[in-house]
Amino acid sequence: MTAIDLGTRVPLRLPTATATFAVGIAGYVGVNLSPYMITAAQTALHVDVLTSSWIVTASLFLTALAGLAIAPLCAGPHRRNVARAGLVVATLGFGMAALVPAILIPGLLVGGLGAGGAIAAAGAAMAAFRNPERVAGLSGLVKGGLITIVIAVIPLIGLVPIAVFGAIALFSLIALLFSAWLPAVPVIDPQAGAAVAEAMPIEVPPTGAVRLSPARSRAVTVAGFGLLVAFALWAVSEDSLWAMGGVMGADQAGLTPEGLGVALSGATAGGLMAALLLMIVGDRLGRAVPLVVLMLVGGVLKIIEGFITDATAFTIVFIAWQVVYALGFMYFIATSAALDAGGRWSAPLLSVYLVGSALTPVVGAALISVLGYQNFAITLGIASFALAVPSGAIALLATRLERTTTNTYKEEISA
Repeated sequence: MTAIDLGTRVPLRLPTATATFAVGIAGYVGVNLSPYMITAAQTALHVDVLTSSWIVTASLFLTALAGLAIAPLCAGPHRRNVARAGLVVATLGFGMAALVPAILIPGLLVGGLGAGGAIAAAGAAMAAFRNPERVAGLSGLVKGGLITIVIAVIPLIGLVPIAVFGAIALFSLIALLFSAWLPAVPVIDPQAGAAVAEAMPIEVPPTGAVRLSPARSRAVTVAGFGLLVAFALWAVSEDSLWAMGGVMGADQAGLTPEGLGVALSGATAGGLMAALLLMIVGDRLGRAVPLVVLMLVGGVLKIIEGFITDATAFTIVFIAWQVVYALGFMYFIATSAALDAGGRWSAPLLSVYLVGSALTPVVGAALISVLGYQNFAITLGIASFALAVPSGAIALLATRLERTTTNTYKEEISA
């Protein structure tokens, strides 16, 4: 593969898809395995649950912060180098934590830093593909299916450092082998400049990379930052209910631990179904309207959850809410990818989500203690309603920008 892929976006092919998804899974697997990481750290260090939780939280926060810090590099020609460096650091860090208990803490912190580079590189790479909705759906399906298997297998081996942290190190090493296939930043051929300039205001510098006019660029920048803020707040809203769902279900609906397991398993399965659905549908339904509808429906379901007193009904609504959440999550990813083909906004998106998500146990518990379960659910629902409008507007802008750029490039190619 050449250093630069010509054309605004590239089709999804097995090598580039494998690399993008593998790097993304390697960077994000620690988040999914965080409960196992806490147990493994507690066992190895002989500390209490609170201490091990703080250690794992520190590792995940470093992942988020590193992803945010390194994201601008991933939207440029250094994407593959960032991915490789991050995966090497993650492999070494989590490998040390798996093999040498004496350096488990620094190993987890180093591994967390490396994972941040992988998340940012994979997020940026997703913007290089055509039909971001379909790519987001396929990514969710692959990641969800693989992580589900890993979550089921690791306890059979044992929740010890060699199994838990070793698995993360192995994922990082495997992804490193595929990292050379990450799609590069797409640019438009310099010869396309004349035709593109007639369709929308741009600047064509000597390097040949087509850039938006200052006014359009400012609009995209504002939209991009707005999307990151909305996504972070939405993450707090959604994951607060996820974190407090077990407690709320037990207290107000008599949900048993076994019932909670059914709800969580059903939610995971629902997420996979949502990914499959989006992969099939792609962008046929547009982007702005589905995102707004999903956020409104999700808000309604969250409010309903706060008033249910039957365990079965609580489980059904919980699963339905998770399906809607999974679809909304993937539409956010698709919107960030559509805003900029270089991945300027998709690169930091998951890191932003991690920052918001990491706060949810504290935020959720604080809100419940002050508001009670019903007002807690209403507050989360209102948050979804409020965020739906700006998120939909940004999705609409992303769709228009993507179509304008793509159509202009096609016209130049056919001329």
